[in-house]
Amino acid sequence: MRKIQIFFFLLLASATLFASEVRPVKNLIVMIPDGTSISVYSAARWFKYYNGLGERLNIDPYITGTVTTFSSNAPIGDSAPTSSAYATGVLQQTGNIAIHPEVSDNDLFPVDAARTWQPAATILEALKIEKHKAVGLVVTCEFPHATPADFSAHHYKRNNYKALAPQIAYQNLDVMFGGGNGILTDDIRQHFANNGTTLIQNDRQALLDYKGERKIWALFGEKALPYNIDRNPDKVPSLAEMTGKALELLSRNENGFFLMVEGSQVDWAAHANDPATMINEFLAFDEAVGKVTEFAKADGNTAVVILSDHGNSGFSIGSRRCSGYDRLSIAELFGTVSKFKLSNNGLESILIKTPPEKIKSVFKEYTGIDITQEELEKLLSSKNYKETDYMKVGTSDNLAHNIGDILNTHTCFGFTTGGHTGEEVLLAAYHPQGDVPRGNIRNTDLNRYLQQVTALDCSLEELSDRIFVKHDKVFEGMSYSINRDNPDYPVLMVKKGKTRIEIPAFSSVAKKNGKPFDIGSVVVYIDKNDTFYLPASLRELF
Repeated sequence: MRKIQIFFFLLLASATLFASEVRPVKNLIVMIPDGTSISVYSAARWFKYYNGLGERLNIDPYITGTVTTFSSNAPIGDSAPTSSAYATGVLQQTGNIAIHPEVSDNDLFPVDAARTWQPAATILEALKIEKHKAVGLVVTCEFPHATPADFSAHHYKRNNYKALAPQIAYQNLDVMFGGGNGILTDDIRQHFANNGTTLIQNDRQALLDYKGERKIWALFGEKALPYNIDRNPDKVPSLAEMTGKALELLSRNENGFFLMVEGSQVDWAAHANDPATMINEFLAFDEAVGKVTEFAKADGNTAVVILSDHGNSGFSIGSRRCSGYDRLSIAELFGTVSKFKLSNNGLESILIKTPPEKIKSVFKEYTGIDITQEELEKLLSSKNYKETDYMKVGTSDNLAHNIGDILNTHTCFGFTTGGHTGEEVLLAAYHPQGDVPRGNIRNTDLNRYLQQVTALDCSLEELSDRIFVKHDKVFEGMSYSINRDNPDYPVLMVKKGKTRIEIPAFSSVAKKNGKPFDIGSVVVYIDKNDTFYLPASLRELF
């Protein structure tokens, strides 16, 4: 009973949240600094000030409130369900990518059991299908990672790249910039050749010089891009550079565009308890914010929403290790971290090749810190360097972890965990007429704002019920079977009279009597209920 009362109270609250008119715009940009707690904003701002880089962040003028972000059955969420809620308006469980969850005993709000496993249409899909807008994703992780997948794919398991990667490719995105060359398959490459997508690989200058009219993917690295602090600026573009190019290309579409930009690796640095890299990653994201807001203000028909998907690590400016830390100067708090030239992982890649007798000098070169003999021995005992006790090879820590531990003892930053945290996240927004969400809102309220500001005539739920229908309903009364020759990519075979269609899982291209045709949206196969989810309109082929 209490859950129901809370649910209806929040419904009433959200109903009044956007009571004033939200005037629609042509273009929508969503920016997500993944796993960024409020304290990271503070640290980045002080870091800039200490290093003479300015007093404010680019995001500062646009902060309007906070967002309570969570999973369907837990107050603390991971990127998959939290960004999925932004993209779809549907609360989901840990690991879910834009899909309706199972019912659980711990559901915070009612979950519709009848919809379990049904893919939930995203704002990207709706604007592409309903509004014919150009769509794009710009990230620093591999392209089927949780957040980009949340806007462009569907599955109950976020690490199933075999299901997610082809869906993203078959969405026929106008722009996809990020990492993941090692995830491309022959089928994806062939699809790019078939639909005229330009593929640029590990070539920063080719991306920045691109002036073509075709759809474009530009990928760097086998999986993710390097941390910004480790990035070779001559070979790997910054997030701001990729964002600027995406804006240039997407804005050509006369119907407007949707763009999602993710600062993917603030989250990863937080997991690693690596404050210098967290700050650097956020400042790289904030540089992209500057590009976006400059474009939006000049364009006059673009809305921008900026928010993290969840907190991470319990990061704090101040730690119990430092007695009297509330009296420390800005130099004492930010001087040491300002000397760090590489991430923990970046320094590991150098030290792992460094002879023991040179580790002290190399460590100081990249951090400014003279390590003690005890700290040196800790590095040497790392299981992926040189284990001094063979009995501890399987239990001692990796070099990157030990580097982080040593660096953190020389700062006054604190961490409570290496995982996600459940606090609200900052919300920032820009609208040419000032129609922005304010105060504290829920993640699902944010999605409703995205639908309103783009004037979607068809709700995401209605679109889901049109393009993600169970195959036994679409082809009721017809003869159908599932070809499982390739268990990762089953094919639905449907026959009626002389007409045969073949519909591969995780694709948007099917065959009618052997001739390929575009379905218009991706087909999702869920093995848990052995069901293909596809457009109801496919019945009209017979």
